[in-house]
Amino acid sequence: MLVVDPSLPTPPYEQIKNQIVDQRASGELAANHRLPPVRHLAVELGVAPNTVARAYRDLEASGIIETRGRLGSFVVGTDASARAEAAVAARDYLGRIRALGLTEADALLVLREALGPTPS
Repeated sequence: MLVVDPSLPTPPYEQIKNQIVDQRASGELAANHRLPPVRHLAVELGVAPNTVARAYRDLEASGIIETRGRLGSFVVGTDASARAEAAVAARDYLGRIRALGLTEADALLVLREALGPTPS
């Protein structure tokens, strides 16, 4: 949840930016999390739409979020979040391999086949 404190010396757009950056870093905002539309967030925070738009523009320029046209603005994942999601996928894959009665060596072989030939 984002909040803007008008009593702080930090401009509202900076407060919004900083909170999104912090929530992304902590994992509170996961990769591909859709942020509220500019107008909706502006109403929720009691600020002008241009304030939220400026924060989103700065975040996009920094690679923290990406805008996908009419679909909205989304959080870009970090290396840590990508690794964490990959670890979950790997555990799921290994569980499925075991359920099929295959060995871990079989799992690696299937994975290598899926990757294709190694570039030389």
